[in-house]
Amino acid sequence: MRTNSGLAEDLLIELDRDAGVPLHRQIEASIRASIRAGRLRVGASLPPTRTLATGLGVSRGVVVEAYQQLVAEGYLASRSGGYTQVAASMPPTGADAAASTARAAVRGAGFRVDFGYGRTDVSQFPRAAWLRSVRTVLTTTPNDRFAYLDGRGVPELHGALCDYLNRVRGTSSVPGNMVICNGYGQGISLLIQVLVRHGARRIALEDPSSSDDARVLAAAAGLDVVGIPVGPDGVQVDALHRADADAVVLTPSHQWPTGGVLSAAARAEVIRWAKSRGALVVEDDYDAEYRYDRSPVGAMQGLAPDHVVYCGTASKTLAPGLRLGWLVVPPRLVADVAAAKVLADRGSPVIDQLTFADFLARGEFDRHLRRMRPVYRRRRDALLDALRTHLPDLEPAGVAAGQHVVAWLPPDLDEAAVVTAAARHGLGIHGVGPYRIAGAGPGGLIFGYAILGESAIAEGVALLATAIREVRSP
Repeated sequence: MRTNSGLAEDLLIELDRDAGVPLHRQIEASIRASIRAGRLRVGASLPPTRTLATGLGVSRGVVVEAYQQLVAEGYLASRSGGYTQVAASMPPTGADAAASTARAAVRGAGFRVDFGYGRTDVSQFPRAAWLRSVRTVLTTTPNDRFAYLDGRGVPELHGALCDYLNRVRGTSSVPGNMVICNGYGQGISLLIQVLVRHGARRIALEDPSSSDDARVLAAAAGLDVVGIPVGPDGVQVDALHRADADAVVLTPSHQWPTGGVLSAAARAEVIRWAKSRGALVVEDDYDAEYRYDRSPVGAMQGLAPDHVVYCGTASKTLAPGLRLGWLVVPPRLVADVAAAKVLADRGSPVIDQLTFADFLARGEFDRHLRRMRPVYRRRRDALLDALRTHLPDLEPAGVAAGQHVVAWLPPDLDEAAVVTAAARHGLGIHGVGPYRIAGAGPGGLIFGYAILGESAIAEGVALLATAIREVRSP
């Protein structure tokens, strides 16, 4: 039986109650398609959940769940007063076709459920608190702060970040060693440029590791790239000693993607290696603020500030679109990194830096993190529950922190075959294999859960279970 709803807000939704597809999924798909086709424009208001539920003959909870999922995906935005509006428009034809395709890939628009990693729930951005800080900055900042500054950024943010990082991450940072950058991508680019100018020839990366930043940039700069195998507890330090590298990039607090935590003994050994070779350790602390089942793990930089660069960003904690990142640099390299920043773009936007400094100083950043940890934890728990129910032979790893989980596949399952079969069933998921440098290792799947509702997570794992049964019984 099909149900049509034509509302004053020009919202048309068609439900098929015999289709075997959950009603909230049908509502999501219909609204998503209207946005992508341009029928719902940016800023258009959607009907209240109770009104739409009445018109469709469904419970209000069904509509709420649909709206929440579309907010998490970035299609809708919740406004003050309870209004829900269109936040994204994706015209499918004409000059914008290529951009539309790219946005669709990022959002997983072609999938019923997308476990894509590296995405933050930007619908939770603390707009009101951020606006208060913007107003403070615009009304109280001296005029000279809006002129060109040196490549390190504004002093107010240096001080606020040092206070926060020393208190929460255990760094040993001082304002004079801080360089503000446009996210981790620019930060690692600046560091690689400085390493090359200082005569570096080879850089070591964790294997597996991200393929879209240090690996690409180092190769483009002419550095040899060597992979250091990662075990359950992070990078294997004995292999680092054999690598003949001038620098190493690590994610020691929550290895990406496997989730291992580098032990205290291994950290000490890495630092001994760096001191003996005069090498540099680049610490990517990409998601340390989100921890659920363990005590905080301090930053390596606090153990050896003369040999470790600390890299942090607001991408996972607030929003990647802010393009706010920071480097705590050994004193001998500060001037060179700042000079590279000036050459790159003359410095990051001043108002954004001052706003974040005020946001930190007011304690709003701490409050936001306290609010978001239980949100992500519930989604993590929903994923683990679904895996236990539907796929008990998969082995989750790295579950105690972050915004993603890796699940290792049993030996009888081919990773690429599982990913392909999952896509046929409307599930987007990445395998670990493409992120390996040496190309060898057990098969695994990366589950990004940050922007998914709990029901979507359960549905996604059920789809995966169906795909795996298909792989096992072709």
